[in-house]
Amino acid sequence: MQVTRASEYAVLGLIALSRRPQGEVVMLDVLANEEDVPPSFLGKIFQSLSKAGLVKSARGSGGGFCLALPAEKISALTVIEAVEGPLALTRCLDEDLGCEHAGGCALCGLFSSAQERVREVFAQANIAELAGRHIPGGAVRNARERTPIVFRSDGTRIPVTQVTN
Repeated sequence: MQVTRASEYAVLGLIALSRRPQGEVVMLDVLANEEDVPPSFLGKIFQSLSKAGLVKSARGSGGGFCLALPAEKISALTVIEAVEGPLALTRCLDEDLGCEHAGGCALCGLFSSAQERVREVFAQANIAELAGRHIPGGAVRNARERTPIVFRSDGTRIPVTQVTN
């Protein structure tokens, strides 16, 4: 299982919203710039988050999005499943697809245990906690742009301010 870019951007967008007072409306372009993600893609993702009740939208001038719940109450698992649907490590754990070996397969039990652990990890991480240890992608990009980087012959990146003769 691989978490898609859409889920990653959904979590990043909610982290950006969580840095503001509850209920403050923010335009998508602002959030996209802060996290260095494509605005049009973020717009599509936020439609899913709105349908899931994680964000509220406001139309018109001064419109945008705000968190529908406190950041502490939104788990990473909730966000991922709002974008991707139910988490399933393999097709045998997907309720819609089922497994032709169900009932006697040792792997189904192993995958089921692994899936439960993954769900627990994502369920325990909430947006507020993630925001506390996140550096916005836009800030990282801006810092890189302000500090020119050179590459040594071995491929190591170093800021120009540290280059010595």
